[in-house]
This record gives sequence, C-alpha cells and structure tokens, in this order.
Amino acid sequence: MQDTELLTPITIAGIDHTILDQTQLAEYQFEDEVSFLTNAKEHFKGALLLQTCNRVEILVHDTGAALSNYLHSIGRTGFTIYEGGDALRHLLALAAGTKSMIVGEDQILGQLKRALLIANKCHAADSIIDICINTAIHAGVGIRTATQINRGAISIGSIAVQLAEELLGSLDNRNILVVGGGEMGMLVTQALAKKNLRAIYVTNRTYNHAVELAQEIGGRAMRMDQLYHCISLSDVVISCTSAPHTIITEKLLTITMNERFWPLDPEPRKLILIDIAQPRDTENACRKIPGVHLFTIDDLRTLAKENMKRRENEITHADELIEQYLLKFVRHYNRTAADELIAELYTWAESIRVRERDKTLEKLDCSNPQTFAVIDDLTRVLTKKLLADATLSIRANIECANVTTARKLIDAITHGERVCFLKHD
Repeated sequence: MQDTELLTPITIAGIDHTILDQTQLAEYQFEDEVSFLTNAKEHFKGALLLQTCNRVEILVHDTGAALSNYLHSIGRTGFTIYEGGDALRHLLALAAGTKSMIVGEDQILGQLKRALLIANKCHAADSIIDICINTAIHAGVGIRTATQINRGAISIGSIAVQLAEELLGSLDNRNILVVGGGEMGMLVTQALAKKNLRAIYVTNRTYNHAVELAQEIGGRAMRMDQLYHCISLSDVVISCTSAPHTIITEKLLTITMNERFWPLDPEPRKLILIDIAQPRDTENACRKIPGVHLFTIDDLRTLAKENMKRRENEITHADELIEQYLLKFVRHYNRTAADELIAELYTWAESIRVRERDKTLEKLDCSNPQTFAVIDDLTRVLTKKLLADATLSIRANIECANVTTARKLIDAITHGERVCFLKHD
C-alpha cells in the first residue's frame, strides 16, 4: 500500500507462544540481552530486543534480508519476519495486547518500555527505534481506552489467581509462598496480595533479595533451607527462580505432603503449585502426588483461549483501531526518517562545502583571518540556501505519503541519479 510506504526500512523478527511451548521458546531467548544488543548495534543503525515468557521479538532499523542474514550468522532460525508497514502493524498489535497469550494484558506495555530502556543504555536504539516503541505504547494505551480488551482477568497473575480460587473455593485466610522474585512471580504475587490472605512467605537463594521482596508485598522473608517447611504451611506456592535445575522434587514434596494431614482427614490439604520459572523449578512427577495441583504457563493456555473467546468482539474492534493508528504511525515514522536523511543530506553537502572552501582559500592570501571568515560564511550560506527548497520538497512529499518521490530527490542530490516523475491524472 502506498499509504504504508516507509522512507527507511524497519524489520521485526518474532516468535511466540502460538508456535512454541514454553520449553521450546526458552531455546530462542538470548541469555545476555546486553551482549546481543552490543553486537547488533555493530550491524544495524538501530536495534531492540523484546523478551518475555511468551515471545522473542527483534526490532532493527534495516531490511528483512539484513536481519535474516544476521540471525542466520549467529545460528538463529525459525523467526517470522515482518517488514515495513507489516512490522509497524505487528508492533501495534503487540502493544494493544491482541497477540498476547492473555489477550489485552497490560504487562506488554511495561515490557516494551523496559526493552527500549535497555536498548538505549546499550546505545543500540536510534531515533527510528525510539519513535517506533513510543508510538506503539501510545497507541496501545489508546486502544485499551477505546475498547474493553483489558477488562477482567487480563494477566498471567490474575489467571493464576483465578485458578487457585476455583480449586480452593476461596483465598480468604490462606497462606502463600513465593519462591524466587522474577517478573512473572511478582505479577502473580501482586494479584494474590489483593486477596484477604493470612500470610505471604518469601524465600530466595539470596536472603537479602527475599527481604526486599517481602517488604514490598508485606510478607515475611524465609531462608531457602526452610523451603519445604514453608511449603508445608502454604496453600499456594508460586515458583519463579532462575535456577538451572529443579528445586522442588517429587521425593521431598511427597514427604512434605504427608505432613499436611489434619487429624482424621482422608487426604492431605490441597496444595496449588504455580511454576512459572524457565527452566522449570518443579519436577513434573509432582503432579502425581495426592493433593498437589501443579500449573505451568503452558497449563494456563486453556484459560487463555477461553479468555480470547470472550474478547473476540473486542479483538475485532482493536484490529480496526490498529489500522487507523497505522496511518498515523507511518506519518510519524517517515517524519523521523526524513530528519535523519536530511541530516545526512546536510552532512554530505557540508563535506563538499569544506572541500571547495579550502581549495579556494589555497588560491587566495589566507594570512588575513577575515578572508577565511568571509569565504567560510559565504559557502555556508550558499549551501544552506541551495538545500532549502530541496528540503521543503522532501518534507512536503513525505507528508503527502509520496515516499518514493522523496527518496528519489535525496538520491538525485547525493548520488546524481536521474529522477523520472510519472504524470498523474
């Protein structure tokens, strides 16, 4: 479409929960985001990495071919490539929450902000990347305001709490244990903390981190060697550590569950285990233990699908708004791209000006500083005036979505390329 033609290339390589399960998706994630961005900025004008439990998205200011070749060179394949207007549309859908596992969840907006913050800290983001993310976030907020896509249970945290409530009947006067302090664990904890709980325990490999998290959510910090004792006291356990191996085993959990019998009870009290760690914290065999109900992010997919069915009308409305925002997005994008290209145009002109100024000064008596100042000022003014009309024309064409014409004007000036304009009726 002409209306979505871009002045400079933008590309996204993405893969998400609709294609892979959590274990497979974890293999696509970059362990060291800073290292990836540091390397990527050597290959692209701008780069950004968005990683969540449910997706990996790589945004670069370059062509699809360039990004595909780069990913292939570092041994990464299988990503879906979105270029140009499709990349901007995909970014808008991400920000609107229509591509989230929990449709309409708000967490993605904070994740986009975090991704841009890291990219800026690594000096990997340029003005194009910046305008893309900020415009998408602004649109995401607007779409949520105009629709009901984020009403109800709209996050992994709220879905997990919904599950726990269904299984336990109520969370009133219940005890919960948080193992680790990851982003997803915090979301679930915050959702649970809104309930009328009896106690929240927090344990972490680093006790000081457990203390910090406990203070933030009004809980009590426990040491990691008290893990199973804490489990024995809890109704809900949220596990979200970054440990490379399982920390909750079938053998030890079986022993712990045997300690949860009340006198005369035929079976132990129910224990809800919500394991949202990557890799998993809990052995899958724990599902077989009587009284244990284990859920992972993959197990939440069914509820997520039901959530999507309830929001189908809102998704349709959101998609319509995305198309409306896309046209504005393209205009913002091209204006930003024009600033960059015009800056390059003036840099190109400045190099010629300085070269020709110096040639002229060599032929003149330069002993007088005033001579240099006059020649320098003359060439500077001439350069500015000569480019003024061209700059106005480039901007005018971009505002009218005549991107091809604008690009031809720039190429004609900087590379001496012939410009052919087609007559329109």
